[in-house]
Amino acid sequence: MQKFTVHKGLVAPMDRENVDTDAIIPKQFLKSIRKTGFGQNLFDEWRYLDAGFPGQDPESRKPNPDFVLNQPRYAGASILLARKNFGCGSSREHAPWALDQYGFRAIIAPSYADIFFNNSFKNGLLPIVLPEAQVAQLFDETFAFPGYTLTIDLERQVVVKPDGGEFAFDVQAFRKYCLINGLDDIGLTLRHKDKIKAFEAERLAQKPWLAHTMIS
Repeated sequence: MQKFTVHKGLVAPMDRENVDTDAIIPKQFLKSIRKTGFGQNLFDEWRYLDAGFPGQDPESRKPNPDFVLNQPRYAGASILLARKNFGCGSSREHAPWALDQYGFRAIIAPSYADIFFNNSFKNGLLPIVLPEAQVAQLFDETFAFPGYTLTIDLERQVVVKPDGGEFAFDVQAFRKYCLINGLDDIGLTLRHKDKIKAFEAERLAQKPWLAHTMIS
C-alpha cells in the first residue's frame, strides 16, 4: 500500500450529497476478481453518455462534458471534495479501489458511510472529516479559483489552504500509523513473518504428520 505522509494536489468538487457506492463504481464492473483496472470506470454512469460494460475500451466511450471530472480545469485532480454521507449504499470495497486507481489520494467531506470510511483506510485512501461550514468554504474557493490546490499533512493532521490557513482533522492513531507506513492488513501481518515462520517450523517438528498440509 502506498504511504501517505504529505500530499499536495488539485481539488475536484463533487457537489452532491449521499453519493452511493453504485454511483462510485456501478455493479456491472464488480465481476472482476482482480483489484486493478477500476479507475477507468469511476463514476461511470455520470462520466459517460453511453452505457459501460467490463472490458470496454475507454477511448471508444462518449464522455459527458457536464460531469465535473471531465472538465479540463479538474484534470489530474487527486483530492476529492464531497458533501455529506459520501460512500453510502452497498459495502463494495471496489469503491475505494476505483477512487484510488483513478488517482485520488484523499477525500474531504462532512461525513461518510461507515463501511466505506473503514474500507478507504484499508486501501490507502485518506477520508478526512471536516465540519460542513469548512467544507462549504472549500467548495466556494474551489469553484472560484481554477487550479485550486490543497496540502494534506497527515503527520500534523491539517489541511493547508493556498493562503496558508489550516483546518485540523481527527484520525484514529492506528489508522494514521498504517497510512504513514503504507501498511494494509497483509503488510501488518508480514511484519511478523519471521515469528510466523519460526512457529510453523516448530509445529512441524513437533507434529511431522502435518507435513502434507504445509505449503512451502
